Amino acid sequence: FQWSSPPEAIERFKSQEIWFPPPQFYEFCRLCNFPSLGELQKFSSERALEGCERWMPVMLSAADGFIQLLPGDELYPEDPDYTGEKKIMMSTDKKVEDLMKEGGIFHRMVIKNVNNLAVYVNIEAKYKHVNPVMMKCDNSDYSSRL
Repeated sequence: FQWSSPPEAIERFKSQEIWFPPPQFYEFCRLCNFPSLGELQKFSSERALEGCERWMPVMLSAADGFIQLLPGDELYPEDPDYTGEKKIMMSTDKKVEDLMKEGGIFHRMVIKNVNNLAVYVNIEAKYKHVNPVMMKCDNSDYSSRL
């Protein structure tokens, strides 16, 4: 075990020293909004009664990678399959880069491989939450529309 700040953990992830799944990458990016534990505690106590929403990522398979779509993203389905019973598989022949250039409302994670993730968010967070700091672990640049 090793204690790391969120930015340190992300740097270690980028250098492939450690690995964590996409939901944890997303949360580490959200924690980067708080430079100290005290500021995180203050934020938590101030918004504690605001509410939460349940959401599940929806995977979109592209020609050269995957996009985890999250609520608010323009490609997120109106009726997501929360249980997996519908076995809905979203896919496209388009490349991730093309989907990013065509899009305008983002709440997604781009996954090229297990160590190549990027978070793109330009929607307002609900319930006074904070959005993740947009971060990527590759050299692509899809930020021209953000």
